[in-house]
Amino acid sequence: MERKLAVILAGDVAGYSRLVATNEEDALATLGIYNATIGDLVQEHGGRIFGSAGDSVVAEFHSAVQGVRAAVAIQRALNRRNADLPPDRRMEFRLGLNLGDVVVSGDNLLGDGVNVAARLQEVALPSGICISGALRQQIEGKLDFPLIPMGDRTLKNIPRPVPVHRVHWSREDPVEAGALAGPLRLPDKPSIAVLPFVNMSDDPEQEFFADGLTEDIITALSLYRWFFVIAQNSSFAYKGRAVDVKQIGRDLGVRYLVEGSVRRSGTRVRVTGQLIEAETGVHLWAQRYDREIADIFAIQDELTQNVVGAIEPEILIGESRRALLRTTDNLDAYESHMRGTWLHNAQDTAEHFIESITWHRRAIELDPEFARGHMMLARSLYARCFHGFSEDVDKDSTELRTEAERAVALDPRDPYSHYAMCLGHFVAHNAPAAVEEAQQAIDLNPNFALAHMGLGWARIFTGNFAEASDPLHMALRLSPHDPLAYLILDRLALSHYHLGNYEEAIHYSERGLSLRRAYFNRVVLLASLGQLNRNEEARRLIPEILANVPADLEHYWKILTPYVDPSHYDHFVDGLRKAGLPSLNSQREHC
Repeated sequence: MERKLAVILAGDVAGYSRLVATNEEDALATLGIYNATIGDLVQEHGGRIFGSAGDSVVAEFHSAVQGVRAAVAIQRALNRRNADLPPDRRMEFRLGLNLGDVVVSGDNLLGDGVNVAARLQEVALPSGICISGALRQQIEGKLDFPLIPMGDRTLKNIPRPVPVHRVHWSREDPVEAGALAGPLRLPDKPSIAVLPFVNMSDDPEQEFFADGLTEDIITALSLYRWFFVIAQNSSFAYKGRAVDVKQIGRDLGVRYLVEGSVRRSGTRVRVTGQLIEAETGVHLWAQRYDREIADIFAIQDELTQNVVGAIEPEILIGESRRALLRTTDNLDAYESHMRGTWLHNAQDTAEHFIESITWHRRAIELDPEFARGHMMLARSLYARCFHGFSEDVDKDSTELRTEAERAVALDPRDPYSHYAMCLGHFVAHNAPAAVEEAQQAIDLNPNFALAHMGLGWARIFTGNFAEASDPLHMALRLSPHDPLAYLILDRLALSHYHLGNYEEAIHYSERGLSLRRAYFNRVVLLASLGQLNRNEEARRLIPEILANVPADLEHYWKILTPYVDPSHYDHFVDGLRKAGLPSLNSQREHC
């Protein structure tokens, strides 16, 4: 017999028979989604599933550290997904892990090492993780998760007592900071921000290229699950500013910074990059790349891997990146995409959105299979509607859904495409489907601030108001100085409004309005004032709202309020009525 040493993970669903008896179809559908999530996370951490039956799963890992990391990632992902289900439908897995000798039988593994893992999961609580003493010895001092001794246990059909430890995992805890003020605590994993690369080219028109390269490097780093990566919007707040690296580290709550420069000349490009420890200012790594412009994707990949390897080599060795964004061999299409994205990110004028849409349509013409071109076209069309710049919301909404569907079909592993599809479901008034797309985007990239924001929005429109807060706060932590923070604050205000916490809703609305006096922020504030009968304050706000009514008001309201339950929409309008805001028809006449 062939034998080997392996890390075995065994899991099953707590109370599965009850879930099936209560609603078989729902239970099987949820199990299918959760099994797919588990399978992806096992693969991402270098493992493989070799056994599954009913509600059980058995997987093998070559690394003890990666096996425990995978178990924690599974419980965090399922905990996040369970928040979207009623308590009696939530599906909680118990996980057990063991390091032991196993017998190889084709693709299957047998023997005592597997049996101990199966018995350990029986000891675990719902949503819990138990590991053997043998496994603990291998991960001691290598992971930040507390390990709680449970003593020696006599396990069924195991002839000897087994030392058992519980992994005290926790969901990632977003804290109020950044746009909400207050100091930022360092995350419990390597934290990093990539500052905008400086354009050293003679042509200032190449600014879009430097920004696009920076954004792609941020995206590549963020795909490493056990890194904490600040979103592009907050990193770019430091563009063109001379700020001490220590101060930036404190502002963003990160331990490491990446900075660099780009010089493009003809068909050649020179990229420099360096990794800095923010607290000390010490340079940990630096590299220069002189290549043909066609090698730009290889430069991005090498630079990213060098940064990861300099911080935590084990992550580079052990963790497979979940989503490798499919790009294009057509450099003109890629450049058009970068130009369009650069204009989209400004998020300011109708003209910029028109130009962004034009550039992305050109990218698609040059390469119809370029998923990121379709994805960004969908996002720009949605943003044009959201900011009230669209002259035909229905037409733009239809096109953006088509483009988002095409992006997902071309690259189902791209978290940005799933985020675009989330937006498509918003305009189609399908909030439950928007929840699922946002969840898939976060599954693929836990550092994706926009996806966390989208999940918070979608939960509001499905009526899951209390659970909307966590992803919205996580979006703020991942992007603490985001120019779009006013939108996140507005949605926090809306969730509190529907919970009847009108004073809290006013607090978040006012914080959002201090960043940008957008139409919808003012409307949420007005509704909250109306519910509290603060009529004098409401009267002062109404003229400002009427002076900024979007052109296509009725359709604009449709995409902003895709409530599943009409009574929630009625509750919102009730606050506006009590505040004295004219009806939509009256607002349109005023405009």
